[in-house]
Amino acid sequence: MHRLLPIVALLVATPATAQDAPDPARLKATVEKLVSFGTRHTLSSPDDPKRGIGAARRWAAGELTRISDSCGGCITSANIARTFTGKRAPNGVEIVDVLGFQQGIEPRRVIIVGAHIDSRVTDVMDATSDAPGANDDGSGVALVLEAARILSKQKFRATIVYAIFSGEEQGLYGGTLLAETAKQRDWIVSAMLNNDIVGNTIGQDGKRVADHVRVFSEGIRASEDLAAMKGRRENGGEDDGPSRALAKAVDGIAAGIPGGLDVFVDRRPDRFGRGGDHEPFLALGYPAIRFTVAAENWNGQHQTLRTENGVSYGDTIDKMDFAYLAKVSAINIATIRRLAAAPAAPSGVTIAGALGYDTTVKWQPVDGATGYRIHWRRNDTQDWQKSIDLPATAQTDVLKDVPIDDNFVGVSALGPDGAESLVSFAGPG
Repeated sequence: MHRLLPIVALLVATPATAQDAPDPARLKATVEKLVSFGTRHTLSSPDDPKRGIGAARRWAAGELTRISDSCGGCITSANIARTFTGKRAPNGVEIVDVLGFQQGIEPRRVIIVGAHIDSRVTDVMDATSDAPGANDDGSGVALVLEAARILSKQKFRATIVYAIFSGEEQGLYGGTLLAETAKQRDWIVSAMLNNDIVGNTIGQDGKRVADHVRVFSEGIRASEDLAAMKGRRENGGEDDGPSRALAKAVDGIAAGIPGGLDVFVDRRPDRFGRGGDHEPFLALGYPAIRFTVAAENWNGQHQTLRTENGVSYGDTIDKMDFAYLAKVSAINIATIRRLAAAPAAPSGVTIAGALGYDTTVKWQPVDGATGYRIHWRRNDTQDWQKSIDLPATAQTDVLKDVPIDDNFVGVSALGPDGAESLVSFAGPG
């Protein structure tokens, strides 16, 4: 197993090229390869050279190495592992996450794009039956590898972590492992993008929905204690936590991609009563969101391969739409490109101005910022309406005729090429 290596190289942002569009054919080839391992169940063989999760993980690690070879070693491959025991792993199982680090100027600040490589059938404990896992979540793994191929052509301020998780179906083990590793190593996680079931357009009802993708984000934060929740309630920031700010940023970025998809900002942490590998990051206070298709087909999720009454069950490639997957990939790549080129989001953003018509805004300086952008909006709306840019020397400003009672305020940091961080919501001083 590879050792988790330090992040040290110095890199800067360079512009994208016209050849950066994700390739549907390459995405399909990746999913076909993943399906060829028969099953990728977390409890399947870690040692078989051709079948099972071990073979699939080694292949994925090899792909990251090949991508790194093409960019002169710009991506460092590494594995992290830990044994987990639970209801779906009663005898314990070693969970291995396959990671690729594209190192940036800021060694501890990371943008994570991830997906889980494990698959399953109807019986979550069946580790031997064929479990193709084409869409759940071969689609996400293909997206992560495609993002690595494209973004490895550039150099960035933040470090990009390409994460391929194990153990999602058994208990979100892979996401937990990386989130806790980030905490232990004191990483600054600017964003975590989880891609899980992102490659089909025909839903359970047989209708095709190919014009948008759902992006799930939390409102009230899982990491907040009761006092913090009360403070957020008093301040009115339920729709402006870091993860919601990330989802809103994704929505805006997607709107600028010609011929792309609309983003449905789903104001829940995940689908109703369900979860994914972004949730362990939310529990530790990191901005994290989940991408999932607009129309799910549950006959193609967690199903043993079979045909009953003319209905085909199973997560197979024929149910996928790779042109759609390419568009979801493009949104991820554009989001990573912007956030990795930008400075960190400001901290310590506060407002004051009770009993007056002006609002005073203050924030802490951000390393590498060449300017700041103050956003504000009436507090009966969801999206920022107005903004003003200030130089890097600024740490405060007064918004004239912007009453604090009726407006929300946030501040973002700007990079030398105009790349903007997430917006940090302003609270009381």
